[in-house]
Amino acid sequence: MNIRRVIAFFSTLPAIIIGGTVFFHHIEGWSWIDSYFFTVVTLSTVGYGELVPATVVGKIGTTVFIFVGLGIFAVAIQQFGAFAMRKREEHTEWLIGKVRHAPHVHEDNQDHAANIDTQPDHTK
Repeated sequence: MNIRRVIAFFSTLPAIIIGGTVFFHHIEGWSWIDSYFFTVVTLSTVGYGELVPATVVGKIGTTVFIFVGLGIFAVAIQQFGAFAMRKREEHTEWLIGKVRHAPHVHEDNQDHAANIDTQPDHTK
């Protein structure tokens, strides 16, 4: 999995939104903004219920759109999550490598132990 796959999945999402908008505009006869709104609301699973397909083709198209759109959206989110996790792991490994190769500071613990006051100060 690489950045190209993440970009491919996220560039597919706008194509689905555009395709859904065009589909509902032509099949249901809705305005462009209503078609876009219905597409985004349906894809996000919000489902306000303000617009409902009235034609058989629109209803079937909506069900296909939901399955395909949600499937691609879910894969895109999964790919992005996997990419982000891999980048975080790479960064963690890089930090561990830097710590392993960093010069260590050695202090004389005896000097510090001699300066510790073992009697509590009750006057404060």
